[in-house]
Amino acid sequence: MIVQRGTLWRGIVETTRSALANGALLPVPTNHAFIEDGGLRFFVRVLSSLRRKDEARKKQDAGSIGGKGVNPFLPPEKDLIVADLTDTHIAVLNKFNVVEHHLLIVTRGFEDQDTLLTLQDFEALWLCMAEFNGLGFYNGGRVAGASQRHKHLQLVPLPLAPEGPPIPIEPLFDGMGAPGEPCTIPAFLFLHSFVRLAPDLARDPAAAAKTFALYGEMLHSVGLNTPDASRLIVQSMPYCFIVTRGWMLLVPRSREFFDGVSLNSLAYAGSLFVRDKEQLARLKAFGPMKALASAAKE
Repeated sequence: MIVQRGTLWRGIVETTRSALANGALLPVPTNHAFIEDGGLRFFVRVLSSLRRKDEARKKQDAGSIGGKGVNPFLPPEKDLIVADLTDTHIAVLNKFNVVEHHLLIVTRGFEDQDTLLTLQDFEALWLCMAEFNGLGFYNGGRVAGASQRHKHLQLVPLPLAPEGPPIPIEPLFDGMGAPGEPCTIPAFLFLHSFVRLAPDLARDPAAAAKTFALYGEMLHSVGLNTPDASRLIVQSMPYCFIVTRGWMLLVPRSREFFDGVSLNSLAYAGSLFVRDKEQLARLKAFGPMKALASAAKE
């Protein structure tokens, strides 16, 4: 049964509660720190342990066939399913979540994470974003931070950090761009595309169609191939893609890691993850903005 309007957030909270109680949800504990860089306060989570997630990945690899690995979304773990979103997508909790109430928007049938997003992907995403204020993102391929091949967008509630702007990178976007016109951010010394969205777009029934069209324009503006309305298209380069109610950002990627630190789309929102205090110290010494640039396409 397709989720009813106004019930998704309650479903996320209730599913989280029951999945924690029965052990299906295994949050990764963290501490956090802030790193000042370029006038911004980057929010960095320091992971206490990824042992359970690493063990689960080893089990998947051990059970792989032809090198493709076991697919955790076919079928998804029953106790983690939040709702049927559309005929093409379901909502599932992130089993090894670092951010509370971290939602995965997963295609029902297998589509590769290396394929471009479709209108149906945007329809499922905006159905969720109309329900609560969050940051949606897509890691386009392993180099962009994707950990599973089965296509899944992700959505985390705002704010990302316990203090400061709801999205740490957002102060850079003040006054940037007219709604619906892709542009660039002067502080980003790497290839990217930014677009401001029209006010109250989340309430617009055409939000998915409008942002899908803008997504194609953004891809084109950075020299990547664009989606086709009638068929799946394999991306021409890995990229990170962020969607909020107010703006979208797309960053082509050249590598996943900075000095052992995996950088996914959330990093380009100003929220990073490190495995230990040593990685935190190296990131602080180098500077988060330079780290982002080092992993993006010049």
